[in-house]
Amino acid sequence: MASTSVVDELKKTQILELLDQGKRVDGRALDEYREISIETNAIPKANGSAKVRIGDTEVICGVKIQPDRPFPDTGDKGIFICTAELLPLSHPTVETGPPGPDVIELARVVDRGIRESHMIDVSQLVIEQDKSVVGVFADNVVVDYDGNLFDACSYAATAALLSSKTPKWNMVNDVPTLVEGEESPVPITTIPVSVTMGKIGDHIIVDPNGDEWASMDARVTITSNSDGNICALQKGGRGGFTLEEMIQCGEISVRVGAKIREKLKEAQQGGQ
Repeated sequence: MASTSVVDELKKTQILELLDQGKRVDGRALDEYREISIETNAIPKANGSAKVRIGDTEVICGVKIQPDRPFPDTGDKGIFICTAELLPLSHPTVETGPPGPDVIELARVVDRGIRESHMIDVSQLVIEQDKSVVGVFADNVVVDYDGNLFDACSYAATAALLSSKTPKWNMVNDVPTLVEGEESPVPITTIPVSVTMGKIGDHIIVDPNGDEWASMDARVTITSNSDGNICALQKGGRGGFTLEEMIQCGEISVRVGAKIREKLKEAQQGGQ
């Protein structure tokens, strides 16, 4: 029986041969995403939630909103934190236990894209300055893996935040106290969209599936905001990109991201 490494090499050879002909293993164009579905309010008891599928990759994100202590140097701003977890059932290689470097990077890339776009106006999430603020926590859970978790988790977190409602708290005797029956949407300023591209040989492809992901020489995730401005970038893999390739990736991320942003808006409107 062939070892996994030999099988992977054979898959990469086949993928590269197809790319040399301008084709991909699943018939997509090089800059084409798999089918994307976005469903909001997937977890009724959460403050906001979404389920996203990109091809056979599926992620569920739940948002929890609660009072919290502000960070010492930002007492006039609320808190946003994003996490990620892969369930063992998502892929045969996933095991139980603490998150590995790949999962930690996944959470940080998603967190940074949302944070650096200033999607949430955290200055509006203050109960009492320097004492109590509102904490917004977006937790991604991967239930099925077939490549490109960066974008699946990013879209799930973004869609969940767009659907979220923030309860209201007032300070009573120095304790944040819930005001029953009052809530408002999370203060949103823009809709960030990440686009992940892989490099295989000399070819740049958008939204690598599982086999393509395992065959990549390098990858880059670029996040743009609603104005089409790039606000975050993360490069990975052992290979590199030329300046011309990075410019190409930036242009692709803005162009393709604009289409996905419309899908996020449609999901937001459908969930209201």
